[in-house]
Amino acid sequence: MNEDLTTMAIILGMLHSGIRLATPYIYAAIGETFSQRSGVLNLGVDGIMLMGAFFGFYAVFETGSPWLGLLAAMVVGALMGLILCVVSITFQAEQGISGIGLYMFGLGMSSLLFKTLIGSVEGVRGFLPLEFCLGSFCLADIPVLGEIFFSYSLLTYGAYALIPITWYVFNRTTWGLKIRAVGQNPEAADSVGVNVNRVRYAAVTVGGMLAGVAGASLSISLLNIFQENMTNGIGFIAVALVYFGSWRARGVLVGALLFSLVNALQLWVQVLGLNIPSDVAVMLPYLLTIIALALPFRRASQPKALTKPYARGEN
Repeated sequence: MNEDLTTMAIILGMLHSGIRLATPYIYAAIGETFSQRSGVLNLGVDGIMLMGAFFGFYAVFETGSPWLGLLAAMVVGALMGLILCVVSITFQAEQGISGIGLYMFGLGMSSLLFKTLIGSVEGVRGFLPLEFCLGSFCLADIPVLGEIFFSYSLLTYGAYALIPITWYVFNRTTWGLKIRAVGQNPEAADSVGVNVNRVRYAAVTVGGMLAGVAGASLSISLLNIFQENMTNGIGFIAVALVYFGSWRARGVLVGALLFSLVNALQLWVQVLGLNIPSDVAVMLPYLLTIIALALPFRRASQPKALTKPYARGEN
């Protein structure tokens, strides 16, 4: 009986951790989905996340308000998205190289600002788990299901709410139709009066804003600290999740949950001291990323104009 209870506790702990850890992956991958569906590959997601994480943390550190921290992360993420737009869309620089440059900028600048303005690892009071209570009864106290569904912060619930919102935008709005059109056939979209570059600017900026929120979800929700390179490659994994999810919101959700559950598994393997080398456990999530990128059938859904700059009158 005790062994059964222990096993159940471990499973519940993994599910809770996996759902929680998926938060930054969902925000970053959905943001990258907007960018790629418009035809722009953004490999600078990790750098944007780092800047969002720092500015979100610093705003909370100085003001005590997690809402101002979230706003700061959104603004800096959108601004970095605009930088990528200018380089990749207006100047038509090679998108992969410009994205890597943006990542290096975010990595270096966030580290410099951290050392200059804070100096050491500090904690803040960010977004706390929401309490769904009626009197003395709280939904989180419900056996089994309570902890799994009713014990997360607002940013985590916001990440999952973003999935149906994204589906609706792409499939039920004019703007979503324009994004898909300029990602598939920008010449045809231009011929019916769609401003290709304007739509791409908007999509990449929204993607940058969501990447900033992804960074903030780490620094002012999940961990409530900031440290150098704290994303640890999450932004690059988010790019892989877009491919894994076939550029669809529900596919991105499945990939994010799968990846975060594997990540939770490796954490539990280390906590429980199982007879598995720690290096192998840490490697598991990244091995999953490589496998996801190697799946050829996913590429059939790739936007046809992805990574291809467009200049009116050249085609």
